[in-house]
Amino acid sequence: MSDERRSAVDDKAHIRDELDLDSAEWRRVPPEGNVIEYAFVPHTDGLTYVAIRSQSDPDTAALVFTSTEWDAFIAGARDGEFDQP
Repeated sequence: MSDERRSAVDDKAHIRDELDLDSAEWRRVPPEGNVIEYAFVPHTDGLTYVAIRSQSDPDTAALVFTSTEWDAFIAGARDGEFDQP
């Protein structure tokens, strides 16, 4: 994959390395079990990002979302946008 396409897919690669994910307060979804974890992580740019990672393999790269992206995802989930037919 070209660097240009990779940067288009991972538009927060430059932010991920600057976030303190080790000190983040990770929460599980659902609270019990082996699923995903999420954390709200502040950044020096004054924004708070939402990071998501696999609870079973927390050392893999976390997905990072802006608060606007996260709000849109939550709204879509509540509206059934991701439900299977």
